[in-house]
Amino acid sequence: MARPLPPPMLDDAPLAPGLYVVATPIGNLRDITLRALDVLAGADLVLAEDTRVGGKLLSAFGLSNRLERYDEHAAERARPKAMATLAEGGRVALISDAGTPLVSDPGFRLVREATEAGHRVYPIPGASALLAGLSAAGLPTDRFLFAGFPPPKSAARRTFLEELAGIRATLVFFEGGSRLADSLADMAAVLGEREAVVCRELTKLYETIVRGPLGRLAADPQFEAPKGEIVVLVGPGRETEATAADADAALAEALSRLKPADAAAEVAKALGLPRRDLYKRALSLKDRG
Repeated sequence: MARPLPPPMLDDAPLAPGLYVVATPIGNLRDITLRALDVLAGADLVLAEDTRVGGKLLSAFGLSNRLERYDEHAAERARPKAMATLAEGGRVALISDAGTPLVSDPGFRLVREATEAGHRVYPIPGASALLAGLSAAGLPTDRFLFAGFPPPKSAARRTFLEELAGIRATLVFFEGGSRLADSLADMAAVLGEREAVVCRELTKLYETIVRGPLGRLAADPQFEAPKGEIVVLVGPGRETEATAADADAALAEALSRLKPADAAAEVAKALGLPRRDLYKRALSLKDRG
């Protein structure tokens, strides 16, 4: 049996003043980065989504820092304290309960205020449930859209999904266990039988990754009310070939702004049709109009 590695030595170089956006493990504590530990060890103030969770993380690595709660409820109260620390030349670390801060949390306001005040902001990359799910899903990764948490009510959720239905990219969502089955059912109804992946408890003991069409996943009893953090990924819909009517409508609109050659180039890129054929059609429409 392999002996565990000794804890790494921390970098004793002084930490520069500024705001550090620090990614933390999404489940497995060994996913912390050495640089994250350096920053947390040298920070004058750590802003944590939940100070109990943040405190456990620091304690696991033998660290103790001044912790301040920073979530959607406490952000307005905590932000002035953080800005005062930065103004004094201090080092502030922002962490979430798990993963990379600013992904579905209010940290962007602090980053914006810090940059507007002239303070340096340092990204300290690391674990991310979004990227972990995407890396294991087996869905196209050349283009993807992170859509966060869908609305909790079905009507609003379906409207939300309808706005995303035409996007030619893999869609990535976070979802809570109690709403997962209903969310999957709405996705199947609005997005159709696309290939999808449900990732639960990524990097943890009971990590589960299930692939299949949305309808089948929605009917899977294991997703009735599962515990843990969940990432849902939905593949792009099937691409439909543009019709002649589609091309004419797009060309007519483009010709109101552009010369025939430029209009043809724009529509060719948008619809995936041959530029030469579209140019001939654009000249014909231009003469007719």
